[in-house]
Order: sequence, then structure tokens, then C-alpha cells
Amino acid sequence: MSLTALSERYLDELAQQRRQSPHTVSNYRRDLRTLERLVGELPGNVSFRTLQVHHVRRFVTQLHARGLGGRSLARLLSAWRGFYRWLGLRGEVSVNPMDGVKAPKSPRALPKVLSPDEASRLLSTVGDEKCDDALNLRDQAMFELFYSSGLRLAELAALDTSCLADLANGEIRVLGKRSKARLVPVGGKAREAIGQWMLGRGQVAKPDEPALFVGQRGARIHPRVIEERLKCFARAQGLPVHVHPHMLRHSFASHMLQSSGDLRAVQEMLGHASIASTQVYTHLDFQHLAKVYDAAHPRAKRRES
Repeated sequence: MSLTALSERYLDELAQQRRQSPHTVSNYRRDLRTLERLVGELPGNVSFRTLQVHHVRRFVTQLHARGLGGRSLARLLSAWRGFYRWLGLRGEVSVNPMDGVKAPKSPRALPKVLSPDEASRLLSTVGDEKCDDALNLRDQAMFELFYSSGLRLAELAALDTSCLADLANGEIRVLGKRSKARLVPVGGKAREAIGQWMLGRGQVAKPDEPALFVGQRGARIHPRVIEERLKCFARAQGLPVHVHPHMLRHSFASHMLQSSGDLRAVQEMLGHASIASTQVYTHLDFQHLAKVYDAAHPRAKRRES
């Protein structure tokens, strides 16, 4: 069986049995196509079954020289390693050529966040003359919910109207990574915006559509549409930064941590499996405190010459 055929079987298992998200499966498919292309460029009779560690190190060097960073290469190797582990269990290969190969380290970039003032400015009601009033209400509800509850883009797009039963109690149930459900609190502004959207949703949504948020054609809204609408929303408010859905999630986490200092609570609300993923926001919090210190402490101020 060819590498392409085997990789498609592997991806199908990831999607159907391991319940990986469509976004994750799409990334794995791209990574495996990169592997297939690189193997095809090797001289001689080297195939994916006879691939060796030195070949993989060569791939990493090539991709790094083309500008791929350490984090991207680490993700690529992880995808390849998992695929070869799967091949080994089925007797397709005898060794995993990815074992022992590490990606070059790169400095960890801190997530970009909005300041509380910028978040407030973004979410102040704005109309779009190119959209119906109902779609403006939808946008307001989506972005209020993003910032209020720190949802992932896929989580928000997957919400059904059935979640409104929990919303009455100030909560919403979301299905996170690996189909893990969690309850997250929803603030008053977001609940009010969702209520307004529900009054106009019937003008847009198909009669049998279960999705909470729908597009112009009445079906579940696509994540890419949400990204584009947020970009337009931010531009209309004159924000000087490129705003994307994950930035609202980052902003939620950073602002919650600054206000509460409760790392475990923020971890639970974000749905992080490991607290190490949440700890990155403590660095953002320290940066905020350092700026306050530099601006306010007498010994921190620079003397004017």
C-alpha cells in the first residue's frame, strides 16, 4: 500500500476513533504530505519503509533553512512520529526513524492580547451597513461570548441552541479538544447580546438548523467567516492591531489572571489539560506589573538629564 493510502487510513482513524478535531486532522494531513514530498525527493531507492534517522535530520535541516521555526518543526515531527508509530503497530515498518530527532529550539513567543480598554472599545456596539441588522446582532453576540468565556474558535462555531438551557444559569457548556465537555461562566453583557441575537436569529437561520450562530445562508457559520467578521469589526472600531479570535481568548485569560490571580480557575475555564499551557499568561501578567512598576516607583523612574 502506498504512503498516501496509508496516511489517509491513519487520518481517518484519528478523525473517527480518536475523535480529533477537523482542524487537527487537516494539519496532520498537510504535515504528512510534506513528508511524502520530501521522501520523494530522496535519491536512490529510499522509500518511507526504508527511511532512516539521518534522512529525517536532513529533512529538518532543509525545512529550517527554508524558514520553518522550531515550534513548527516540532509539530511536524510529532505528526510524523505518531504516523510511524501507527505503521509499526501494523507491521508496515520495523523502526521509527523519527525517534531521537529533535527540532531546533526557538524562543517562545508570548500570546498577543488586547488591553482592557481595547477590548471594551472593540465590543462597543457597531453597525455594518453591508450586513442585515440580524447579522450585526450575531456578530456582537459572538464576540461578547469570545471575550466573556475564553472560548476557542471551533468551540464557538460548534455551539447549538441547546446550550441556552445552561445560559439561563449564567453558564454555557462547550465541547473542547478530544470531545471533553466543560462548563464556563458567561457574563451579563454576553448573555444580553445572545438574547438580542436570538430575537433576530429566526430571520436568518433555516427552520431545522441547530447551530446557535449561522451564516447568511442559514446554516452553521464557518470558522473562517467568524475570523473575517472579527477583522472587520476591529477595523470599524479603529483598533491599531490585527484582531483574531484567539486574541480574544488570550485577552480573556490574561485579564482574568490579572484580576484574580487564580491560575487553576483560569486553567479550568480555558479547558487546558496541563497547567503549563496556562502558565504562559503569568508572564504576561508579570510584564503588566513591570510596566506599572517602571511608571510609578520613584526608584524605577529614569532621571532627566
